[in-house]
Amino acid sequence: MSDRVTALVTGASRGIGAGVAQALVAAGFYVVGTATSEPGSEQISAALGDDGFGLVLKLQDSENIAGAFSQIKDRVAMPLVLVNNAGITKDNLLLRMSDAEWSEVIDTNLNGAFRVTKPILRGMLKARWGRVINMGSVVGRMGNPGQANYVASKAGLEGFTRSLALEVASRGITVNAVAPGFIATDMTDSLTLEQSAMMMERIPLGRMGNVQEVAATVAFLASENAGYITGQTLQVNGGLHFV
Repeated sequence: MSDRVTALVTGASRGIGAGVAQALVAAGFYVVGTATSEPGSEQISAALGDDGFGLVLKLQDSENIAGAFSQIKDRVAMPLVLVNNAGITKDNLLLRMSDAEWSEVIDTNLNGAFRVTKPILRGMLKARWGRVINMGSVVGRMGNPGQANYVASKAGLEGFTRSLALEVASRGITVNAVAPGFIATDMTDSLTLEQSAMMMERIPLGRMGNVQEVAATVAFLASENAGYITGQTLQVNGGLHFV
């Protein structure tokens, strides 16, 4: 049992989620990270050591989510910081996109954030303090061909952020989003040199961002220093898109 404030990070086994988990540990939080499989959960536990643990969480399954929260309650205090980071893509042009490809992305990325946030809010309201940080994307504002489902989920998450911020602000809870641009992760490692060069031409800073830059932004929003920021989307995109 830790006496530190608990933070829950969904999708924490790799990439941005793993970086966010480490940044929150460095900021003094006890971190619970989630993955969709037992191996992923064990990987998170190994990475966090004494500073947290991993568990299996399936965002499409309300019963699984309830069970995961029961496990958290048995081990630590309920989270007062939530980072809704987990998400999936199923890219296709809209004319070719199946109902399943549309629904699975919306159900995971947008409905999943609702399913996880709602039960956590009760503890935040009681504590009169909390931080909800939703992981958006630059394409939520820009759009992106072949990703109508993903873009819709991320744009919806920004609207969710603003509405929830208004609902809970009077109880000392802030709700914000972080919208990364092109970030160097294992997913971008598969890009060809030509694809990477085309991407760099679009970014005024001339490089991809790194996981630590996104994670540091999340850690800031979770801190006391960000207590007067709510309902906002912080763009971490190297100048790719201005709002």
